[in-house]
Amino acid sequence: MKQQIVHIALVVDDYDEAIKFYTEKLNFVLLEDTPQSITKRWVLVAPPGSTECCLLLAKGVGEEQKSRIGNQTGGRVFLFLKTDDFWRDYNTMLQNGIKFTREPNTEDYGTVAVFEDLYGNLWDLIEYSNNIE
Repeated sequence: MKQQIVHIALVVDDYDEAIKFYTEKLNFVLLEDTPQSITKRWVLVAPPGSTECCLLLAKGVGEEQKSRIGNQTGGRVFLFLKTDDFWRDYNTMLQNGIKFTREPNTEDYGTVAVFEDLYGNLWDLIEYSNNIE
């Protein structure tokens, strides 16, 4: 048996605002933007070169879903963006106005910093050392 996670739903407030942030600020690729109804779209974005998993940008509907926008994990780091060049991506993200909540730190497993997406979800930007993953 072979299984894999292919999409992770990220609750957003507005499709176009989220697409703009992920494609222009994080340089993600818009893989799909297909209308499902008058109010719902199937929107997939992924980091450049990513082939396994991507984000499904899901517009929050109703008060319960909207209350989760920006805090899907209760304040913990939610997503981990692996890079092959930490300093290149860190500096590009700074130039693009990304807010870092924890400055770069070198650990045994690699170099990591924590940043916020447009809604406040926390992400690790991480370059693993010595093929640790």
